[in-house]
Amino acid sequence: MKFFIDTANLDHIKEAKDLGILDGVTTNPSLMAKEGITGKENIYRHYKKICDLVDGDVSAEVISTDFKGILREGKELAEIAENIVVKVPMIKDGIKAICEFTSLEIPTNCTLVFSVGQAILAAKAGATYISPFIGRIDDSNWEGMQLIRDIFEVYSMQGYDSEILAASIRSSMHIVDAAKAGADVVTCPLDAILGLLKHPLTDIGLAKFLEDHKKAEKS
Repeated sequence: MKFFIDTANLDHIKEAKDLGILDGVTTNPSLMAKEGITGKENIYRHYKKICDLVDGDVSAEVISTDFKGILREGKELAEIAENIVVKVPMIKDGIKAICEFTSLEIPTNCTLVFSVGQAILAAKAGATYISPFIGRIDDSNWEGMQLIRDIFEVYSMQGYDSEILAASIRSSMHIVDAAKAGADVVTCPLDAILGLLKHPLTDIGLAKFLEDHKKAEKS
């Protein structure tokens, strides 16, 4: 399973890259605003900085919701760098745009997916990635991981090529559960990735090793 970091923070991206496990980045207008980045030119420049930092795919989201606007923005975003993936919402004009982007060989990430039916439409349109929002589904008292499992089953049965990108990840356990459910990619904040490092028995074991080492040095 590939690890993407869901942020527009360059320091977090660098830290994830330094771990040696970073495969890509996803971001959106909300994450850009969180970093104080506003205005089209500034946002595009920031996307370029992110693309220069990582070798993998970088999802950049369109703002338009109409077919022509999505196409226009998507083409502009795709020109920023070769590793840009155009992030398109799961709406009627979004599906139409994904079909067009597919014909132009522009990779896409169909975002805001909340059902198997939507995942099927995105795959039929040729989306490179589809992003089910696990945390938001859990917030609605449904089971987000079950959606991942269901999409994985349908995609495996039908031979669809779109990769399942588990999004709206809230914890380290979400990452593990997404891997078990069949997700191809998980995108999450840096804290969730670093949380995978932690286990009390590791801390206890390391403390014991260090204690034994000190004793051995004194003897």
